[in-house]
Amino acid sequence: MEIDKAIRESDDRRLKTKYNNAIYVIKRALALYSIEEVAFSFNGGKDSTVLLHLLRAGYFLHKMEQKCSNGGLTSFPIRTIYFESSAAFPEINSFTYDTASSYGLQLDIISSDFKSGLEKLLKANPIRAIFLGVRIGDPTAVGQEQFSPSSPGWPPFMRVNPILDWSYRDVWAFILTCKVQYCSLYDQGYTSIGSIHDTVPNALLSISDSCCKEKFKPAYLLSDGRLERAGRAKKFSSSSNADGNGSGSVDSHKSSLLVASVIAVGEEILFGTVEDQLGPSLRRKIHSIGWSVPQTVVVQNDKDSVAEEVERRKSTNDMVFIYGGVGPLHSDVTLAGVAKAFGVRLAPDEEFEEYLRHLISDHCTGDQNEMALLPEGITELLHHEKLAVPLIKCQNVIIFTATNATELDNEWDCLIELTRSCGFLPMMVPYVSKHLQTNLSDVETAQPLSKLSLEFPDLNIGCYRKSRKGPLIISFEGKDLTQIESAVESLCKLFHPGTFSGIH
Repeated sequence: MEIDKAIRESDDRRLKTKYNNAIYVIKRALALYSIEEVAFSFNGGKDSTVLLHLLRAGYFLHKMEQKCSNGGLTSFPIRTIYFESSAAFPEINSFTYDTASSYGLQLDIISSDFKSGLEKLLKANPIRAIFLGVRIGDPTAVGQEQFSPSSPGWPPFMRVNPILDWSYRDVWAFILTCKVQYCSLYDQGYTSIGSIHDTVPNALLSISDSCCKEKFKPAYLLSDGRLERAGRAKKFSSSSNADGNGSGSVDSHKSSLLVASVIAVGEEILFGTVEDQLGPSLRRKIHSIGWSVPQTVVVQNDKDSVAEEVERRKSTNDMVFIYGGVGPLHSDVTLAGVAKAFGVRLAPDEEFEEYLRHLISDHCTGDQNEMALLPEGITELLHHEKLAVPLIKCQNVIIFTATNATELDNEWDCLIELTRSCGFLPMMVPYVSKHLQTNLSDVETAQPLSKLSLEFPDLNIGCYRKSRKGPLIISFEGKDLTQIESAVESLCKLFHPGTFSGIH
């Protein structure tokens, strides 16, 4: 079979991995369902073109394993569904019909809407499973697995998604490696094709000739797969520009008290093998923007432990910051724990995968490729030119990938810059503080300080000694300098002059 042979002879290890996984899903479906019970939804686009040829290869290999063929299979008996639309590009229609003719597809043409068309088709045929060319990142992909039952309210069938975890690069690597035909629109700069009403060539592929006439490079030359949909019309909410600079949200929070928790993931910290330098530094940084950090916790490298702590903190804090346990190792469970805390699965994120591919080249396969799995439907990537990979934000949880203080400084500085433009991390009135030291004993100061705490409930009045016989240091911290000065004055009046000295 020419498809299987082309992949086997390819030097692209990543493509081979994706191909083998997709073929496994296809062969598994063909083992579970008879050929009369499966169908293939074909729309003429690049993804379904890839799936068509994967199905051809998968069916061939499936029959070979059953010893039903000596390698001469030419027919493709899987029922193929095409939803014809007046809004489709003529080139898509032509390519679909030409492809059906070339490969002898049993084409069922449906002119009604997708749902009612399926209901009619499934009522007339014993179809139990439909192969779909859905990839993570598609609007319909949220919540889907490689085998996913249809949604409530839809006719019952199994959605089979062999290329769910494929990226834009994978799709074109397959098409070019196997030298299969594809719709001509992709040679005219279209990178993601919808209807004639919402699709234009991708401006990132634009070139100008000597006559100043705009032309476009083919889709497979798009260097950044994250920008695949740049040629599709986008809808923005009416409120998106209203707080674009974040100033409104910042001002509204200025007088509020926002609370954050810090979670460190690492048994090496729990066991005392290494000293945690990131935690104290991160707390100081959060404190510097006026946020309160009442608690820091260290958890072991265990998905359930991470999930339990994140679930507890995300519901009681305005923001949760977490670090450690991010990477390809078996102990890197932070993302899985965050996903479990929100009740979602880990799914391939094509945009993040592109960053990893540029960072670790084409070795982004196997365990390393697992790094591109992010909590589905809740993840926002925070991009900054100074970051090799974006910061990961899952609703009110921000995940740092820093492994040392220098990397944390860089990630935090980028986060603050992004905050100024996006406003998702309000900059609060900063804390101010004063420190006094005295040679008084704890017993002598205990009652006055207790009364002072009741008199000034908005201040944090703390006491500590750097050594057992050293002076007692009293700290006053809050957001109102006038209150702090009043508290200091009240304390000093209770004792002889010179009892306390200031620390700068």
